[in-house]
Amino acid sequence: MVKITLVDHGIGNILSVQRAFEYCGAQVMISDNPQYIKNADYLVLPGVGAFADGMRGLSERGLVEAIIDFASKERPFLGICLGMQMMMEKSEEFGLHEGLGLIPGRVVRIPDQDVHGFRQKIPHIGWNSLELPREKENWNGTILEDIEIGETVYFVHSFTAAPENLANRLADTYYNGQLISASVQSGSLYGCQFHPEKSGVTGLKIINNFIKQKVEP
Repeated sequence: MVKITLVDHGIGNILSVQRAFEYCGAQVMISDNPQYIKNADYLVLPGVGAFADGMRGLSERGLVEAIIDFASKERPFLGICLGMQMMMEKSEEFGLHEGLGLIPGRVVRIPDQDVHGFRQKIPHIGWNSLELPREKENWNGTILEDIEIGETVYFVHSFTAAPENLANRLADTYYNGQLISASVQSGSLYGCQFHPEKSGVTGLKIINNFIKQKVEP
């Protein structure tokens, strides 16, 4: 049985994530222990709320270095919502804040106007489609394998990751024409801006694909 370590940093939808992974057949351990986290086989970083609060929660528990150490081992990692944003180097949410630096880039605010200049509601809440970025030929071998282009997933966020390297964009979505990073990847490190645990059958397929990722010895 695949053993998933779920990072507890004080804020996040941990129980719903736990239930989704258990539904997919994984054994889940919730932990804020740096030693357990750096030695995990699979690591999931959930989160909702403000970037600074999330990073503060990691720092106060001594988890920043533990997560960076885990990431260096090329084992499967999944950041969800705020967890994906914290994978980036910096965030511009309520000032400039340092992230985990797992993927080069920043977290920036979603524009409050659509592509036609009309005011749009922030946060972006609801079901939007997953689109293949221009830099990608397909999603083979990734957590989005066998996901059809256009399948919808559930988003709740006001900020979006802007990877420095376009090759790190695994999937995009559009909010009233504005481009948003739906998913990012760097090797075995993945991020989902959407909530797979709240995205029905499509979300469960993505969780299953993550569980199937190979663990480096």
